[in-house]
Amino acid sequence: MLVAVVVGSGIQATELTRDVGVQLLANSLATVFGLGVLIALLGPVSGAHFNPAVTLAAWFTGRDRDGLTLRDVAAYVPAQIAGAIGGAILADAMFARPLVKLSTHDRSAGHLWLGEVVATAGLILLIFGLGRIGRAAIAPAAVASYIGAAYWFTSSTSFANPAVTIGRAFTDTFAGIAPASVVPFIAAQLLGTALGLSAVAVVYGRPVPAGDEVVVPHGEPELASS
Repeated sequence: MLVAVVVGSGIQATELTRDVGVQLLANSLATVFGLGVLIALLGPVSGAHFNPAVTLAAWFTGRDRDGLTLRDVAAYVPAQIAGAIGGAILADAMFARPLVKLSTHDRSAGHLWLGEVVATAGLILLIFGLGRIGRAAIAPAAVASYIGAAYWFTSSTSFANPAVTIGRAFTDTFAGIAPASVVPFIAAQLLGTALGLSAVAVVYGRPVPAGDEVVVPHGEPELASS
């Protein structure tokens, strides 16, 4: 559903106006609202793990405690990628576009990769920082707001999600990314993940408590550590 929102709103925007700024505004607003709703709706079910970068970060920080296991990661990541591809196909179907047409939107440039590093690092810092200060309940609004802002302040328009990046390669529309651009984008996102976790350690001094509740709590609430 997340990728259906991103791709579908991009298609709708390009059909309604030729102004690229208005197209980006429409696309970003739809993504903000859609992402916020999806986190609020699915956070209590799965922790709203839509993003392999977040899932890997949760496993890494909680590997020595009662956090996500490698088995969890092995289940989550394929589901995230399959969902992203399915979302792109669904959006194309809703707008009578070819169901699968690889994107020709080249995004291969150093400044775009830098934008992805910054976007992903900020996202990781936000999500795990909220967990550290006991504010995970505001994640739907906070994460959606950050992604909306990052659409505009990063050169890459903030994919910040390896699964979403892969899914968007399957649609030759406004939101697409050429397959040749996918691997460098994902590499930048993984680098951003590492930098984001480092920033959490610097800001908060100790590793974050991780697990499958890093996005939205879905169980008995726990007090944040001091």
